[in-house]
Amino acid sequence: MKERILLFTIVFGLGVFIYIFQSYFNTVWGLGFLIGAMALYALFTNLAYKIKSRELLKYPQVINENFKPFVSILIPAHNEESVIESTVENILGLDYERFEVIVIDDRSTDNTASVIKDLEKKYDNVKAFIRDKDAFPGKSAVLNDAVVFAKGEAICVFDADARVESDFLSKLVPHLEPKDAGAVQARKVIRNKDVNLLTQCQNNEMTMDTHFQVGRDSVKGAVELRGNGELIKRQALDDIHGWNNYTITDDLDMSTRLHIKGWDVRFCKDAVVYEEGIMYLAPLYRQRRRWLEGTIRRYLEYAGDVLTSKDMSLRVSLDLIAYVSEFIMPAWFIMEILIRAFKILAKDAPPHTLYSSIIIGCIIGLGFIVAAGYSLRRYDNLSVKDSFVQAVITSVYLFIIWFPLVLFIGFKILFMKKDMNWGKTAHGLVQHEHAIQRAKEKIRQAKEELKRLIQDRR
Repeated sequence: MKERILLFTIVFGLGVFIYIFQSYFNTVWGLGFLIGAMALYALFTNLAYKIKSRELLKYPQVINENFKPFVSILIPAHNEESVIESTVENILGLDYERFEVIVIDDRSTDNTASVIKDLEKKYDNVKAFIRDKDAFPGKSAVLNDAVVFAKGEAICVFDADARVESDFLSKLVPHLEPKDAGAVQARKVIRNKDVNLLTQCQNNEMTMDTHFQVGRDSVKGAVELRGNGELIKRQALDDIHGWNNYTITDDLDMSTRLHIKGWDVRFCKDAVVYEEGIMYLAPLYRQRRRWLEGTIRRYLEYAGDVLTSKDMSLRVSLDLIAYVSEFIMPAWFIMEILIRAFKILAKDAPPHTLYSSIIIGCIIGLGFIVAAGYSLRRYDNLSVKDSFVQAVITSVYLFIIWFPLVLFIGFKILFMKKDMNWGKTAHGLVQHEHAIQRAKEKIRQAKEELKRLIQDRR
């Protein structure tokens, strides 16, 4: 109810402000000022990154080789029999000396539990944890149950489809050494990005996220955890009393609570976790719906704590404000267009008053294209031409995916009952696609062999 009242207050207040003040001055200038402030902040974080990079070239970071905390790697798995074995075997190849792997079966209805038990028998440092069928649902609850048995001074969380290089932990762990560092997030990359246009756009989206996370890290801002490839200090985890069982985005919720408590969250672009991209539109919408709803709800839930926290740094507070403006901007733009269109239809305003709003919309689109192109050039090493083409495609993709979801989630929070619908992502489709391709190749070879035999007999 608190979330609903707060969101209604924000939406209603913004709508009244735009409607009334449109009669006295052009509120598009206010929207333009907001966009300009966001652009300036983006330039500021980018400049901070360049300065930090130059400093590291002059004075390389000294790695404390004695900082080797024992790491407990937690891998929740719900109906993941097709991928969990290969994931565990990949993670066991880490060159880090001190770690254990705890694989959790979360009420699966397939053979995940038996696969996990076999892995425990096969490998000494793998533990199987099978949750009861009536256990509390959700990834947060899974992790809270499993961390009780974990011995680690740091907790690393992977999704069931994760893939990493052998030096993953060796790159990630040093970022956790500072006293105020509570967690560190690795860069995420889509490993099946070349399957179709949808997976390519998801990888471009992740590249843009890397760009923004690096910028936020450079100014010690509100870096966020991403669920897959996150490393959390046990002391910080205990300080915020573990994961929140009643959130649908465990990673984002934890990020905000860590910031409120004054813990620093870092980002490591050199440690990469590879995951499967979603190959079909409907499940992608379900996943992004959960992400967006979790994002908005956690800010509504913790708004008071964010404003009153004595432990949160000023840098993090300002960065959070800049991030929240990303949600205010599209809401403002939508209302701007709707109210102006209503006034034009009611003959309270001439048609040309809509032009300025359309121009602002074009500027917003251009901003997305520039940000996407710059990110792809820097982190994916694309040519100028390829980065521009991919940036345009990705901007259209972001509009098609996120724009309707913002409207839907706003409506849902205001008028619908809150639920814990996760919209689980199906993993293993990459393996299935490869298996299908191999089967087709075998059929083709068999046909050719049959034709050859027929010709030989003739």
